[in-house]
Amino acid sequence: MNAKKLGFGLMRLPLTDPNDERSVDIELIKKLVDLFLARGFTYFDTAPVYCGGMSEAAFKPCVADRYPRDAYTLTTKLSPFSLRKKEDVSALFDLQLRRTGVGFFDYYWLHNINPMTIGIFDRLGCWDFIKEKKAQGLIRHIGFSFHGSPEMLEQILIEHPEMEYVQIQLNYLDWNSPAIRSGECYAVAERFGKPVIVMEPVKGGSLAKVPAELDAEFQRRLPGSSPASWAIRFAASHKNVVMVLSGMNSLAQMEDNTTFMDGFTPLNDEELTFMEQAAEAINKNILVPCTGCSYCTDGCPKNIAIPKYFSLLNAEYQERGVEGWRPQGNYYWNLITEFGKASDCIKCGQCERKCPQHLPIREYLKTVVEYFE
Repeated sequence: MNAKKLGFGLMRLPLTDPNDERSVDIELIKKLVDLFLARGFTYFDTAPVYCGGMSEAAFKPCVADRYPRDAYTLTTKLSPFSLRKKEDVSALFDLQLRRTGVGFFDYYWLHNINPMTIGIFDRLGCWDFIKEKKAQGLIRHIGFSFHGSPEMLEQILIEHPEMEYVQIQLNYLDWNSPAIRSGECYAVAERFGKPVIVMEPVKGGSLAKVPAELDAEFQRRLPGSSPASWAIRFAASHKNVVMVLSGMNSLAQMEDNTTFMDGFTPLNDEELTFMEQAAEAINKNILVPCTGCSYCTDGCPKNIAIPKYFSLLNAEYQERGVEGWRPQGNYYWNLITEFGKASDCIKCGQCERKCPQHLPIREYLKTVVEYFE
């Protein structure tokens, strides 16, 4: 992969209605795309389930219809969530080609491989399917995005040496996390000689807003730098990382990220060590390590806005000790006019089976109830 290391992740696109994930703001996305490409960045990442299915569809009017095919590279994925039989696999792939408006995909991943989904890919022959599409010239490079243990990753790479790339969640908060184990997964990919694409370098935006004392230290070390820049540079500083995705949904974010990644400077050893201390500081100020991917809400029988409620819970937790009125409760009661309340949870557990972070969602929802209901 010969490209600047910053990729445009299309999972969290700007919306015209913040409560409708399908209401993507096409005109603003075009402006983001134009700035991204004008600064020499070329890599886009999408999937059929992002933005309620609208992410791939937005790519066509925003990129494919406006730029020549050699001006950009596109990654999309074979998402397992709607696959029931082998015919569904080819039908989805054909739909993706039409929806994105491209004649081929530069990169194509089996999406969100974890202990719950890998059986779907095995049963439906998806590994062979993407190899065949590569042989036909409809895919240039194949790989998979992964949310599992390093032991599972090692087994997959032993069984499927044909996979060229591995996309993993990697950020300084999860590097030593006993649940995510980003550092260990990275080490496995490196040992097998598989280049790494990084997702969630800013952990769903949670690393863009850090405790005041940590932000002050970032500023002392590099005046004018944003907390997000430290997070993205941490991910990009690992030598086997070839691309870092960022879900930029405002011109300010695009301006910041493309500026510091244009002449990317890796963190030095002392700075990498400092990031371990930064992770410790953040862990003291966050309650739910949710990235806001929304996989958990797909099919929720009570339509509970889980990531939105967790975001409010984290904000409330960070403001603990602050005297007087805090806004999170109002936002919660606004949301439940459109979504199910946290107390509506019937504890079916399907949200936890889909969660890439392996969070005890049902227990956290009880905390939401305690704080806001």
